[in-house]
Amino acid sequence: MAADPTQPAPDFLDQSEIDKLLAQTSEAPESKPSLLRADGARGDAGIATKVEPYDFRNPAFLSEAELRRLRLLHEDFIRYLSARLSLYLRMELGLKVAKLTTVTYSKFTESLPNPTHISLFKVEPLIGVGVLDFNPRLALTIADRLLGGRGHSVKAERYLTEIEIALIEDVIIILLEEWCGQWKVEQELRPQIIGHENNGRFLQTSPRDAIILALTLEASFGDCSEQIQIGVPYYTIEPVVKKMQARRQKDNAVAAVEKRASWHAAYEGIKLPVRAEWSALELSLREITALRVGDVIEMPGSICNETRVLLNGTPKFIGTVGLDTDHVAIQITRKLPGEDSSHDKSDGRKIP
Repeated sequence: MAADPTQPAPDFLDQSEIDKLLAQTSEAPESKPSLLRADGARGDAGIATKVEPYDFRNPAFLSEAELRRLRLLHEDFIRYLSARLSLYLRMELGLKVAKLTTVTYSKFTESLPNPTHISLFKVEPLIGVGVLDFNPRLALTIADRLLGGRGHSVKAERYLTEIEIALIEDVIIILLEEWCGQWKVEQELRPQIIGHENNGRFLQTSPRDAIILALTLEASFGDCSEQIQIGVPYYTIEPVVKKMQARRQKDNAVAAVEKRASWHAAYEGIKLPVRAEWSALELSLREITALRVGDVIEMPGSICNETRVLLNGTPKFIGTVGLDTDHVAIQITRKLPGEDSSHDKSDGRKIP
């Protein structure tokens, strides 16, 4: 039965038409994959280009080199902090960096334990609110020490009372002052505690997708070993980080400035012995002892053009010997390289 040309074509393809399309596709020349560059231009993927994976859900605003510099900076911070807190508590408190990384605000708050003690702080004149998570077991142990106890760890897992919060707040202020002190080369910072919380799930100090510089410290105090976490929004520390990067680039920049010798008036009165000599010929000891008054020693004719001028026993110039009225004069023709003079003795002989 013939198809009616007046009827519309069906919405599906039969097997013969599918096979025909597949055959055309296989015969078509393969197109080279294109690469979309950072400036929006398309390029050939065959050209040598370094392509690295990037996770848009967890962007890293700091490179590995920058994180390494911040890690060194924070290692100095905890060294000073450990010494200061040990003096304040009259008992050794050990600190070490467990982790320093960048995470989103939502991941940081989800990682906070429960129960815990959270201090919210601001750093003037920067914007944003930082989060300091102080393990309650460690806080209770420090509070016990401040009240005259022996500093043994408290086994209870509970929230802090108002008196214990007031005691531990002095320790937190010392910690924040030392943290701000590490940036004093770039900018003077002043910390201020603005609130306390005991559950990280309800914190709303930053957008959920904001990037946080998270520092985790391992604290050892007596028989208590717990963690302290500090989370600071990247937009808070971005101005001082940029200043630190600019200062480092300035320090590393090598100015190609040629150093020229400058004359000082004090040099004018210095006297320097000047001697001219020839490297004429070599004679044996017997020939030298046989010399008598009136003997003539033959020398090459070009020796007058190879006169060495020594300053304080060091060969510096080559000149030509001549006469100037009734004086013997030397016209300097070239300067000896500096490395040549280092191999000569004061008498002009080469050091083997």
